[in-house]
Amino acid sequence: MRKLVLAISLLALGASVAQADVVTDRQALMKERGRLVGALSKVVKGQEPFDGAAVMAALKALEANAEKTDVAVLFPAGTDKGDTEASPKIWEDMDGFKAAEDKYLEATKAASSAAPADVDALKAQVGAIGASCGACHQSFRLKKG
Repeated sequence: MRKLVLAISLLALGASVAQADVVTDRQALMKERGRLVGALSKVVKGQEPFDGAAVMAALKALEANAEKTDVAVLFPAGTDKGDTEASPKIWEDMDGFKAAEDKYLEATKAASSAAPADVDALKAQVGAIGASCGACHQSFRLKKG
């Protein structure tokens, strides 16, 4: 009996560690997005000079980040608890959340395909990416604080 209790306890601990890892993974992915969009925003605002190679590297990195986002893997049931800003609405409307994530992927692909040649062209691309981020945050992210 002790072995059974120990086995069940270890399985439960393993499941909770696995969920914590998923939350950590998705938070790292979102932080990377924020860092990349922040760098592009500095260029758009004139706080950093326009460097075509650096802009394209950031846009390609955003696209790669979006392509890594597997909603089914990163947002499994039960990972809406604990240290997360993920709203329960994600799990209530998983199709809507997936659609929002797909829209973000489309925006990043369009931006990197457009290869903005100057700040004005970049503004339009960053605006589309930002609108996608904002819409998702409004619907599917909890505000802490």
